[in-house]
Amino acid sequence: MVAEKSDALVLRAVEFSETSLVVTLFTRDFGKIGALAKGARRLKSPFESALDVLALCRIVFLHKSSGALDLLTEAKLLRRFRPAGRELFGLYAAYYVAELLGELTDEGDPHPELFDLADETLLGLAAGEPVARRVVRFELGALRLLGHMPSLQQCAECSAPVATAGRVAFGQLDGGVLCGRCRGGKTQVVSVTAGALRTMTQMADPRSRTWQRIEIDARTLGEIRGVLNGYITNLLGRKPRLHQYLGLLWRY
Repeated sequence: MVAEKSDALVLRAVEFSETSLVVTLFTRDFGKIGALAKGARRLKSPFESALDVLALCRIVFLHKSSGALDLLTEAKLLRRFRPAGRELFGLYAAYYVAELLGELTDEGDPHPELFDLADETLLGLAAGEPVARRVVRFELGALRLLGHMPSLQQCAECSAPVATAGRVAFGQLDGGVLCGRCRGGKTQVVSVTAGALRTMTQMADPRSRTWQRIEIDARTLGEIRGVLNGYITNLLGRKPRLHQYLGLLWRY
């Protein structure tokens, strides 16, 4: 077995024995991996507390055959996530980032851009940046990078341009906005303002930094949260655990 090296974000750590942990890591070079960290629970651990959830670390691991846990041999802490002040919403948002990384990705499927986006998001949350804007940016960016981005300007059914004024039908099961001809007979369709769709388009643009200056009022954010909550729930087949906290983020 060849020793592999990569930067990694710790998504989950579960007790395996009196001295060891099974960890889920999202690595920059190898994607999501599951690994056994022998001795990680000892007082004098070889991993030196580098395996806390949300920590960024530099790891060395031995890649096992398909279906078996990799063996983590080294983990050097690069940065521990610490939310700004005593505000819990930044912490909830960071846990949501970890949850989406774990649920939306497959093992052994690398996405360096997604790793960088997640790292940037955690840095922003730790610095006290507006939580709601950072969360929406991450969700849309992750959906785009993983090929799940909903259609926001063209009908998801027939690809016809959809009017960018008034209210627009958004099909949660259809993958985006629907034109008048394709709307009929569809289920799980919500009505969204064109303004909310324009904001989502701006927030998802990978080349633009203007999203950092966008002011999202509570009503627009509520619409965006409703769309993304339903869309991601349908995509995963279940409601993410952290969704219960996201409705409160418009104030932060």
